[in-house]
Amino acid sequence: MISTEETLPGTSAAATLQRRRWLTVLLWLIMAPFAVWAAVRVFGLESGYPTIQLLAFTPYVAVVSFVPLALAVLTKRIWPAVVAAGVVVALAACVLPRWIADTDAGAQTGPTLRVMTVNMLYGQADPGQIVRLVRDGAVDLLAVQEYTAEARAALHAAGLEETLPDAVTYPRADAGGSAVYSRFPLADKGYRQLAGGFMQAHGRVQVPGAPEVYVESAHPCAPMGRVTDACWHADLAAQPAATPNGPVIVLMGDFNSTLDHEAFRGVVAKGYHDAADTAGAGLSTSWPYDNRWYFPSVTLDHILADKRVGVRKVVIHRIAGSDHRAVFAEFVLPKASG
Repeated sequence: MISTEETLPGTSAAATLQRRRWLTVLLWLIMAPFAVWAAVRVFGLESGYPTIQLLAFTPYVAVVSFVPLALAVLTKRIWPAVVAAGVVVALAACVLPRWIADTDAGAQTGPTLRVMTVNMLYGQADPGQIVRLVRDGAVDLLAVQEYTAEARAALHAAGLEETLPDAVTYPRADAGGSAVYSRFPLADKGYRQLAGGFMQAHGRVQVPGAPEVYVESAHPCAPMGRVTDACWHADLAAQPAATPNGPVIVLMGDFNSTLDHEAFRGVVAKGYHDAADTAGAGLSTSWPYDNRWYFPSVTLDHILADKRVGVRKVVIHRIAGSDHRAVFAEFVLPKASG
């Protein structure tokens, strides 16, 4: 076998050196986008379109980042290999923790609370399937986004209120409608109007043996371009902070963002943990799940709870008629004081 570093018969040493240089340049060019991506992700440099949109695909980029590392190693390029290894490590450090369950996440004994969130895609999601999931999972709190008057009627006809008898509902004809259904009586029912135009229904419930629980159906606007990027930032910044000494807060819904977005990590940093990330299911994707088979799916739907809450499990469910998957979480609440 002839080494790539040897001079072939009939070729000059200068020509061989020139080819080696071009190969090195090519390796650096291949590696550059991965290095820039890693820097943007690690340092939270998302600045607008299309950076925000692209960052959602970081888990895929982390896998592909092994390609320039393999090429550098196989061609024996030391410095490109060192830099490529650094990029791989940086991206892996951002992504892999979501695959590892945290065994010490909040309360380990206390009352159980089961919650679920689903984006109904303009109210088109299958109401019967949603009700079956609620019943089979013994769901206590259900958050709904893209909630329309037709969705409210369909869920009622499917028997949702037989299991979750109390609700705070704000249907709209567009994607801004919101609702929370509860097994327990809801108090302080209301909604918040976000800068992007979407509504977030909320209320308070008293789970026996636990502190009061505040629940909100979250739905910041989607970052679809330069105009909507501003409202995306504003809507995420407007999400409420956890209150370690007050009610247990649960935010769940379609956040239109992933853990690779600095703006969403800022929400989590307000005193929450992401249930799927905590349970080792943080790489389970939730959108799109319709006919866009060619579009890589990402994790836009989340359930956040304050750090006093333990996470037993998280399950993702496909919902017919919606482009989002439902997210279910089983929590262990702290015990009520006194």
